[in-house]
Amino acid sequence: MSCIRVVIADRSPIFLRGLTGVLCEDGSFDVVASCCGHTECILAIRNLSPDIALVDISMPSVSGILAAATFEGSCTRVVFLMAPEETQEFVTSEVSGAYGVIPKEAPAELLIGSLQQVAAGRRILPLASLREELQQQQGSSARKRNGANTLAALTDRERQIVQLVSEGLSNKEIGRRLDISDGTIKAHLHNIYDKLAVNNRTALAALAINR
Repeated sequence: MSCIRVVIADRSPIFLRGLTGVLCEDGSFDVVASCCGHTECILAIRNLSPDIALVDISMPSVSGILAAATFEGSCTRVVFLMAPEETQEFVTSEVSGAYGVIPKEAPAELLIGSLQQVAAGRRILPLASLREELQQQQGSSARKRNGANTLAALTDRERQIVQLVSEGLSNKEIGRRLDISDGTIKAHLHNIYDKLAVNNRTALAALAINR
């Protein structure tokens, strides 16, 4: 399968270098040019006709870059990168004709997946939807990290009981499985609830499953 040919443009040489590394490491992209200026970007689009131009939206002459993408029937699809401080209103007014906008704070997986969609001819989700997806991913990662850190505070026996609770076993069934008394299980559960800040088996099972 042929690589997706990409021109990248960003005013920050450090960010540009990191972005180039991310795409090259993926293996499905060929970065044919990386540019720190809008004139250089326009020339690269016209001369190289990449599949995608990934451009910092704060660069000057955004309209010129979009115009270059349609130069003499070019099939280049322009995607803009937007910093968190840039407003939705600014983006809406600037990107008419582009295939979409990707937040600069997006993880590599979201960036790569979005560009692959564009290469297949599909426009990216609206920026608001992408930001919502990004926030959900970040929240999920944080919850998983917090859950893992909290469960690490349990003893080996307590973790065994949490695992069996998450499998739906009753105290009596857990007692038979671990060869301990019902009273001991209740004492362990009391300690587990206290350590994990939960107050019932359902919440405990949910926490274990999320981990």
